[in-house]
Order: sequence, then structure tokens, then C-alpha cells
Amino acid sequence: MATPEVEISKSVLLDIAATTLEGIEGTEIAAASLKVGEVIRNQPGARRPRALRVTREGQDVTVDLGLNVDYGRNLLAVSQQAQRAVRENIELMTGLKVRAVNVAVQGVCLPKGQAS
Repeated sequence: MATPEVEISKSVLLDIAATTLEGIEGTEIAAASLKVGEVIRNQPGARRPRALRVTREGQDVTVDLGLNVDYGRNLLAVSQQAQRAVRENIELMTGLKVRAVNVAVQGVCLPKGQAS
């Protein structure tokens, strides 16, 4: 008897990565940069595009993400923590192989609760 195929959607991979990043203190997923001519709809409940992209080729996954990091944090250490956590969670939860987690620190912000 053949093992049934299970398809893991791209949105599931995005959700795993996003949920993982929420657990890393001092970081948030940056807003995606807008392309020329792109319109943002300010509708109630509409989600802003985020700098998080997952590319899948067969059983291999590549994650590209943009982070905002709290001021005072070690950018290299936080980036490496994000890479490691996203890789481990996607591989653990899906069985897919993560080829790369590319992190771009797009901004530095004041920690929440320290608004000027």
C-alpha cells in the first residue's frame, strides 16, 4: 500500500516562520517595501504586507525575511537566532529541508513601551 501524499501549502510555511519570529524577543517582521504603482488599501482588518517570503523547490525551502530589531540588541546575534529558529521549526514541523534563511535587518526601533 502506497503512502498518501501530503502537500504543505506555502501559507503554512509562512505562518510557521512568522510565529517563530514572534517568539524572538526584540524583533519584528519589517513591513514589505512597496513597488512603484502599488496601492495600499486602508480597510479595517487588512494586513500590511510583510518582508517575509518563502520559496519552495521540491523538498527544499528558502526563507527571505526582513527584520526590525530593537535598539541596543546585537544585530548579528539576533539575526543568527532568527535563522536557527526558523530553520529548526520548519524542518521539525514539515520534514522539508531548509536550504537557507536569509535575514536582512531593515530597521532599528525603540523597544516597545519606550516611545519617545
